Amino acid sequence: MNGNSFGRLFQVTTFGESHGEAMGCTVSGCPAGVELSEADVQAELDRRRPGQSMITTSRNEPDAVSIKSGLQDGYTTGTPIGMVIQNKDARSGKYEPFVTAPRPSHGDFTYSAKFGTRNWGGGGRSSARETVNWVAAGAVAKQVLAQSEYNVQVKAHVNQIGDIQAPAVSFEEMLEHTEDNEVRCAHPETAERMRERVDEYQEAGDSIGGSIYFEVRGVPRGLGAPRFEAVEARLGRAMMAVPATTAFEFGLGRGAREVAGIERNDAWAFDEVGDPVPTENDHGGLQGGITTGEPIYGEVTLHAPTSIPKPQETVDWETGERKEIQVVGRHDPVLPPRGVPVVESMLWLTVLDFMLLGGRLNPDRLDDRPGAYDTPYHPSSPQTDPEDAATRAETLDEEE
Repeated sequence: MNGNSFGRLFQVTTFGESHGEAMGCTVSGCPAGVELSEADVQAELDRRRPGQSMITTSRNEPDAVSIKSGLQDGYTTGTPIGMVIQNKDARSGKYEPFVTAPRPSHGDFTYSAKFGTRNWGGGGRSSARETVNWVAAGAVAKQVLAQSEYNVQVKAHVNQIGDIQAPAVSFEEMLEHTEDNEVRCAHPETAERMRERVDEYQEAGDSIGGSIYFEVRGVPRGLGAPRFEAVEARLGRAMMAVPATTAFEFGLGRGAREVAGIERNDAWAFDEVGDPVPTENDHGGLQGGITTGEPIYGEVTLHAPTSIPKPQETVDWETGERKEIQVVGRHDPVLPPRGVPVVESMLWLTVLDFMLLGGRLNPDRLDDRPGAYDTPYHPSSPQTDPEDAATRAETLDEEE
């Protein structure tokens, strides 16, 4: 199976199925000298973890990460970082009725049609549980950028659920309020209404869709390339890969179809140091596929979760019967609240990859000291008493 890797220089390859033994990923291309711990990764995984509230799946997964490679004494070594997250609460029995009777709008039939088989427990590889790997990798990318000379900031919040839409909020409001409520909406009053709407659908045995607004600040100008390596093209690939995504937009997005050219065009002016800067930012920080240095912003739309307890119809290709089924189990009634850390992770991964491709960061080492071996993060000799060591290097007497 291909399609399991993301990124060019900072590359993530993932593995695992929803009800398999474990999830995991390998991160290649992380520069050496980045201070990193399991706690740094765990902090992001906890934001995505199931069972956080009554509007998330009750599956009880601790999502405890174990870093298996790529670290020495708490610093990255420049070699692949391997991470594993064990599945602890998989219950495949509830999925047995759907082995040959595919659930509506899932990947059940398409996976079977492509491979002639599939891991059916919990949706297997097609499950959104796989995004736990993305968040783990995104946590590494976040640490790289946080410890670099660049002040890159990423934040997202739920700006719409169903027909409840939040008013525009500032980046500072997102930083301050997104994590204050279960819905992850940075506008507290709207968050309460969103929660009530989710409860209505959940009580009816149904689900509801929504959207996530994101913003990235501190990205230097000049990243990206025209056409197929345009920043928006790569962002689109990243966001459309998020399970349940049906739309991605940046800048004015869909609103651009109603705006005349004279209104959309950003005039140029000089900033305080004499550099040209756009007076507006309707382009979402991107022009010609290349970053302008202004904030990158946009929106990701997620459809309603397809696993719902309401009766639905399907067919069983093994028995030739039409069947009425109920998807009984532990599922989210709405996806954007847990999707916020996933979207943020894909932004961290994409931005860092462009920073490395654009030469803004040394792909070998964060300190940008090629050839230097006497670094603060290089391990010291573990020999405290060479005379007692099983093997040792004898000190030679210097010639007089």
